[in-house]
Amino acid sequence: MSYIGNNIRKIRAVKKLSQAAFAELFGLARPSVGAYEEGRSEPKMETLIQIAHHFGLSVDLLLTKELTVNDLYGFDIFQQDLQAAAPAEASPVAVADQLAALTPYVRADRLLEYIVHYHDKAFVDALPALTFPHMLGPATRAFEIQGAEMQHQQQGLRHQDVVLCRRIDRAAPALRSGRIYAFVTPNRLLVRRLVERLPDGQLKLRADNPDYGAQEFDLGQALEIWEVKAVFTTHLRPPSALEERVSRLERQVEELLSRLDKEQD
Repeated sequence: MSYIGNNIRKIRAVKKLSQAAFAELFGLARPSVGAYEEGRSEPKMETLIQIAHHFGLSVDLLLTKELTVNDLYGFDIFQQDLQAAAPAEASPVAVADQLAALTPYVRADRLLEYIVHYHDKAFVDALPALTFPHMLGPATRAFEIQGAEMQHQQQGLRHQDVVLCRRIDRAAPALRSGRIYAFVTPNRLLVRRLVERLPDGQLKLRADNPDYGAQEFDLGQALEIWEVKAVFTTHLRPPSALEERVSRLERQVEELLSRLDKEQD
């Protein structure tokens, strides 16, 4: 299995290169770069050698290892970008949290590991990174949802959906009623809709699934707070009963109009 497509995407993100700019570096057509990144084709060996030489990497590394952002910043050509991105006086922050193009992805089977190491910038940088179109700023996370607590009548967040989240400042959390938040706690990821803020740092939360009752949550238990901004799902929602009825009526009207046209002819 070749990792060249993912590695080209990571390199572009770190170097802040568009597909067109990357293609121009190596005399390629822009659609070719898109095809590489999507796994629909792979560069010729001559192009691979050019890419490896330009970025100070080996062809073997590009093909056989899925490079993390942290890996890339171990090479001199990428160190310049890291120094430019983060002022010397800044506190240690994961590289992935400085780059809006990358979103660290926490799979369900790595959640407990994430809970233990969420503050370790090297661990965060080593997580798989996804690229989403968004304007949420650099500090984002993607979490895999487990369970059906936030699903109701074929709507909402389904089991194994992936939610894209924006970081909320834990020291001064600006939380709004009706929004969905993901709370990283010492033993789980709690995804719930905020009903209201209560006195003494308590929150009233509810699941969208009515089979699960409302609950109070102590904000002090949250290691991290993330606001859910988007969901990526492989489940295609079937039409509702109302939508089916409207669609059926539209077809009947079209058939009626068609018959009337024929009769008039």
